[in-house]
Amino acid sequence: MSIPTLIFRTIRWSAWAGCAAGMEHVDIRPADGGLHISGVVIAEDDETDFGLSYHLKLDALWHTKEVRIRTTSGHVLHLESNGKGSWQENGKDRPDLQGCIDVDIQATPLTNTLPIRRLDLETGERMDIRLCYITVPHLTVAPENQRYTALEAGSLYRFQSLESGFAADLPVDEDGFVLDYPGLFKRLG
Repeated sequence: MSIPTLIFRTIRWSAWAGCAAGMEHVDIRPADGGLHISGVVIAEDDETDFGLSYHLKLDALWHTKEVRIRTTSGHVLHLESNGKGSWQENGKDRPDLQGCIDVDIQATPLTNTLPIRRLDLETGERMDIRLCYITVPHLTVAPENQRYTALEAGSLYRFQSLESGFAADLPVDEDGFVLDYPGLFKRLG
């Protein structure tokens, strides 16, 4: 199974019914032989309201090359990678992130698409990955181990955090972007 080539996209999610209020707007566009992704999130986490903007640069193989996040309260994070698992945070080496290819920004379902697209799993296939997990609103970064399983390649994937045991089945659209993240995010339009 191979997900089709990506075109320009704009996507919006809202918080799942009954959860804390929240909204996200994301623009995805091909650029520099890869993708540039820009998003804005307005949400609440543990009764803390926050707003943030993020910018991701990916290469043609869906490897994360750069992450820039800024919260409305003043927290700033800048990560850069060679796309092969070496990282710098705000210009300083982060050897603890060695081997991480993807990022997972806690406040958005967008970053689940990165390993889904990059791994291109066949139905029934699963892969354990190590990635940079970014908490919000404080923007701390730590390595985390996760597993992705293609329940139905191209349409349904199981996400599992190997540290916490959390799991969710994520339906995706024809480009591999999460439609709904049960209990957390619901796609608009």
